[in-house]
Amino acid sequence: MREHFHDQLDAVTDELVQMTRLVGSAINRATQALLDADLQLAESVIEGDEAVDLLAAEIDDQCFDIAARQAPVATDLRVIMSGIRISMSVERMGDLAKHVAKQTRLRYPKSSIPPELRGTFAQMGGLAEAICSKTGMVILTKDVSHVAAVESYDDQMDRLHRELFGIVMAPDWPHGVEEAIDVTLLSRYYERFADHAVTVTKRMVHIVTGKSYAEVSVDPLTAIMETGG
Repeated sequence: MREHFHDQLDAVTDELVQMTRLVGSAINRATQALLDADLQLAESVIEGDEAVDLLAAEIDDQCFDIAARQAPVATDLRVIMSGIRISMSVERMGDLAKHVAKQTRLRYPKSSIPPELRGTFAQMGGLAEAICSKTGMVILTKDVSHVAAVESYDDQMDRLHRELFGIVMAPDWPHGVEEAIDVTLLSRYYERFADHAVTVTKRMVHIVTGKSYAEVSVDPLTAIMETGG
């Protein structure tokens, strides 16, 4: 009976990791669609988001079922309750990848970004994919030492977001209002994508250390030391 219980918990973890892989692929393809004004690729990202949504719903159902049938406590309870919240955050990351793809579709055949900003958005896409991969590793291994890398990626994403905002607000911005809005929205999608990844890893620190989510430091070593881990 207990072995079956832990098999169920492992299944939840595996599905959360699978969600991060789907979302990582989605943001990679959405970025490529954005850079190339590739309508077909953008449509594939939009359509593929349904698989992420279905997986999130399945995880939530499993977590509620486990909680009702097994009455978990301590770490097991944290895994289940946080699993529901983690699936919500990763599902939102998928939505943000879809938003990038929808922006590509909206402006097609025109590009949504000026040529001189392609490099910046390529960097943001690379960071988003990297932060998603590292987040999946934290979920899979429960090794919170990887959280520092997630925070570093998020800091880099925030810097690029601020740079883009400064560019579109500058008096010498050479494009129109529509282009400025597009760049600002797209930059915000990537910035929020990274923020949700940080939220997920903070919840993983909560699972591993038992420290309240609201009190979790973004520095995992600090979190461990404060809980005597």
